[in-house]
Amino acid sequence: MRARLVGGVVVVPSIEDSRRLYSMGFYGRPIGAQKVRDPESITSPLILDPLEALYLSETRVIEVYDSSERPLGAQELAERLGLTARQLKLYRVYRSLRSRGLTVRSGLKYGASFVAYRRGPGLEHAPFIIHYFEPQEPFDPVELVRAGRLSHSVRKTFIVATEDPVKEEPYYIMLKWLRP
Repeated sequence: MRARLVGGVVVVPSIEDSRRLYSMGFYGRPIGAQKVRDPESITSPLILDPLEALYLSETRVIEVYDSSERPLGAQELAERLGLTARQLKLYRVYRSLRSRGLTVRSGLKYGASFVAYRRGPGLEHAPFIIHYFEPQEPFDPVELVRAGRLSHSVRKTFIVATEDPVKEEPYYIMLKWLRP
């Protein structure tokens, strides 16, 4: 499938490809639409989140072209999207979660890095809230308790994601509330 890099944003211009891509794993958001109930209801091009675009490019689901119709490889796409070192670490978490069969969306609404679905948005509420912490960066334990309480109040499992600094691979710690 073809996608275009337009002003720092990756767009899938074909409506047919947009529907197909969305149905493959709930990728992207149609321009001007808040929620998608059914892929067939998509009537405008998809805008891909930068991490989605990089993942789909890396896995060769999409081929991204620049304004001069030159194809961009995954590494060049990451550079052209202006992804920071932290965003590339978040990307490794995103890729890891996707490789486990989860649908991954922004967790900004919950003050987290991601939310993840087993079946997909619109089919279930996201069962997981994932927040990335830098491995060498200290954090306040109160922040962890706050996140745990929030996830419990919205009935989601809170997952701490961090990275093995040597292997550059993510690993996860799942937190659940227990009643004494």
